[in-house]
Amino acid sequence: MAIRTLRRADARKKIDKLGGDAYALAMITSVKFVSIPITDQDRALDFYTKKLGFTVFTDQPMGPEMRWIELKLGRTDTNVVLFTADEHKGWIGKPLNISFRCNDVMKTYEELVSRGVEFEGKPEKHPWGWHAAFKDPDGNTFALSD
Repeated sequence: MAIRTLRRADARKKIDKLGGDAYALAMITSVKFVSIPITDQDRALDFYTKKLGFTVFTDQPMGPEMRWIELKLGRTDTNVVLFTADEHKGWIGKPLNISFRCNDVMKTYEELVSRGVEFEGKPEKHPWGWHAAFKDPDGNTFALSD
């Protein structure tokens, strides 16, 4: 199955064909952020910035004991939030349905291992591409893929 990306002009034609209601077709345009449940914000901030290379987008107080920490990943529009609501504390240390993309899984794996990131095993090649799984300090598991 081939995946096709519509060029802007093609998308405009498709919208016009459907009556011109672009809003109805694109009410949701992207993912703004994903939240990663963590136990210690300072430890998580250190891991995600120093080991994974994310950058701080915002770090603001949110109540007496917590902060809203939002991190940027390269040039993507989707950010990562290091904040755990009380009702989500049971999610900490579980596999998360989050896959981080990189250009070269093997090189990224080697670099992250050298920085002390724990992987569940070496990268594996699949028909759909390369994949490896790694953990953060709270045991949350993520996929790394190309």
